[in-house]
Amino acid sequence: MNATLPSDQTRGRANAVNEAACERMRPTEDEHVTSTADRAVDVLFLYSKDMNIYGDFGNLLTIRRRLALYGYDARLHFYNPGDDWPDHVDLILGGGGQDLGQKMICEDLSARADSLRSLVRAGTPALVVCGLYQLFGHFFESIDGTRMEGIGIFDAYTIGQADRLIGNVVEQSSQFGEIIGYENHSGQTFLEEGATPLGEVDRESMGNNGVDRTEGARAFNAIGTYLHGSLLPKNPLVADFLIRTAIERRYGRFAPKQIEEQRRELQLLDDLAQRARSVAAHRPR
Repeated sequence: MNATLPSDQTRGRANAVNEAACERMRPTEDEHVTSTADRAVDVLFLYSKDMNIYGDFGNLLTIRRRLALYGYDARLHFYNPGDDWPDHVDLILGGGGQDLGQKMICEDLSARADSLRSLVRAGTPALVVCGLYQLFGHFFESIDGTRMEGIGIFDAYTIGQADRLIGNVVEQSSQFGEIIGYENHSGQTFLEEGATPLGEVDRESMGNNGVDRTEGARAFNAIGTYLHGSLLPKNPLVADFLIRTAIERRYGRFAPKQIEEQRRELQLLDDLAQRARSVAAHRPR
């Protein structure tokens, strides 16, 4: 995604921050006691150590909190190279990373490609942002000419460029209406014939490649996008699509169990999202 590679020291600090964030997200013993098997949702966060920048961890926080407010229990699985693959996956999340991070996970991602393709083709909802969006396509050729093979879930490929696309983005989606987020990438992604974008931006110099006005990609219930921000806190319709799809696939129907306090908090989160969207939509950077 980025042309500039971080030093080992910088990368080490970033990994330490990501690991600390993951540790804080692990359920407490009390949460395990109160969880119920018939309300559990298994959420897989891919490559949390190397692919988790620009606030992408906020997508996991949003899914976890909204599940709780709907009366469901998120079981979180943080997967990194060498880890055991979870026995069950209802929802997949993944974020962006530096070129070095992509190189670090590329071999392992290839080894897990069949599992991920099977999950997505079976309808498992997924959200992958920036660097993992690129590797969910056919390939990413970085600016130094290094080619990293993707896993081909999206019919798309990415070429690294010297110029970056940076700023708040407003795009129109046929399913979600207006989607708002923040892009920051030098890789330019091109959708192949027949591929479906997530949305369309209203001007050039933003989106997948700054030219064709597409942004992101869709395949089955998987979403690829360049929008950080984090994306899901500002776009609750997208978050609820992922949640509802995961629950309907596992339990047959989406049946929230809420007390009034949970409904009020959910409404508060949606109101805050609307305020954040309004600010971002009127601020280019």
